[in-house]
Amino acid sequence: MVHAPILAIAIPLLGAFALPILAKLNRRARDLWAVGIALVTLVFGLAVAGQVFASGKPLVYTLGAPSPTASVTEGGFPIRIVLVVDALGAFAGIIALLAGAIGLFYSLQYLAEEEGKTLGTSLLLLLWAGILGLVYTGDLFNFFVFLEITSIAACALIGYRVWESRPPEAAFKTMAMYTLGGLLVLISVGILYGEYDALNIAYLSKLITGTLLDKLALGLLLGGLLMKAGAVPAHMWAPDAYGEAPAMATIVLVANTQAAIYALLRVVFTLFGGALATPGIGWLIASLGTVTVLVAVLMAVVQRHLGRLVAYGAVSQLGYMLLAVGVGVVAAGKGFGEVALKGGIFHMINDLASVGLLFLVIGAIRRAVGSVDLLSLGGLGHTLRWESGFFLLGALALAGIPPLNGFASKFLIYESTFKASPILAAIAVLSSILLLAVVVRAFHGVFLGPKARDVGPAPWGMLVAMGVLAVIIVVFGLFPGFFIERMVSPAVQALLGGRAAYLAAVLGG
Repeated sequence: MVHAPILAIAIPLLGAFALPILAKLNRRARDLWAVGIALVTLVFGLAVAGQVFASGKPLVYTLGAPSPTASVTEGGFPIRIVLVVDALGAFAGIIALLAGAIGLFYSLQYLAEEEGKTLGTSLLLLLWAGILGLVYTGDLFNFFVFLEITSIAACALIGYRVWESRPPEAAFKTMAMYTLGGLLVLISVGILYGEYDALNIAYLSKLITGTLLDKLALGLLLGGLLMKAGAVPAHMWAPDAYGEAPAMATIVLVANTQAAIYALLRVVFTLFGGALATPGIGWLIASLGTVTVLVAVLMAVVQRHLGRLVAYGAVSQLGYMLLAVGVGVVAAGKGFGEVALKGGIFHMINDLASVGLLFLVIGAIRRAVGSVDLLSLGGLGHTLRWESGFFLLGALALAGIPPLNGFASKFLIYESTFKASPILAAIAVLSSILLLAVVVRAFHGVFLGPKARDVGPAPWGMLVAMGVLAVIIVVFGLFPGFFIERMVSPAVQALLGGRAAYLAAVLGG
């Protein structure tokens, strides 16, 4: 378990490249290999999270040296692979572990052999490894490397079904935005390396003073990460990607977006927090979040493709997280700033559960009917009973209806945002009401009405994957205080009061 951080990344990476070889030998062995890889990754990832939450201290793992600062020369810092997992990284890791395991389990019965099951599963494992590396790394260049791994795997997952016309187009749009965002991140890393001759996040944070180059690097990093997340006006790739990707991939794509939110928090509060975490940056992020919420919900109103409708709903939830991050930066020294960050971070896992459940149900509908066009669906609730219940549960959670998990996190966001700006809070609340009307209309159009066709229910494995997310939605909604106290609050404290502990864990002292 000493090597758990690196093994949590290396195991799915190894699994991704070994899977096609096993598929040539035996398909059942391939599936068992995928399940084994998922279980082992869960063990190591949860061990990392458990150790961090239990100790209350960041976990530091250095490859090839006893510590990050070993063999430090005067005036320099060694360039080496360093993994640093504090409470925020552990929380983001849990989100990635949940998404990857459920997506992989769902794919075993969702993907048909003739639809590229081996390729799809391999790419999913590669994306999973990239996300875990992204949230665990303590080095800016390796952060960029893992960012590119997630980008390549995500684009391939979206567009590998070349026998259909829409997935390759969606993958091309995603690739264009990911490439531009990655370029901005790389230029920013180059600026900081040229200025300080270092890549380690903790060491850079100690040196950054707020020069003009620092401000330029921060602006480029924010731009690249907001593109990766899909914030307005760089959101046009997200509805296509979420709507056209295979269902088992979409939940991992949502976790990929959450990783971008994690990176945004790490950059603003840890890397630049000592010099440039100003209210102006907070208002910029909060404003972009509010615009993202409003634009996404309005676009959801006019959709007739069920996947794109839910995709715009997912983009709107990203806006709520950005709104919370912005308010948290604006009021970093005040009580409601901490409340905002609690709401935004808690909403990350709540969004994964509700949006992920909706997309898994959409995958079951597509598998049973062959279409997700709202005008061609109706009456499916007569035969797809479990699916209809899961969809309704996910839709209500997405809109923030009590006592489900989405309400718990959104209430914290509303409360804190109102103290910063009643106007932004009003837009956020009204957008949730409009989103509720949209998803209820979708539920009525898909599942209610006279029975139109006979379709078989989803296989048990797909239903179990949906059931796990449904349980999370209900349990997190009924007992939000338990999870906020044990998981969310430590992550918030790692941002607001834990920067010194992060630096001390890496640099010593």
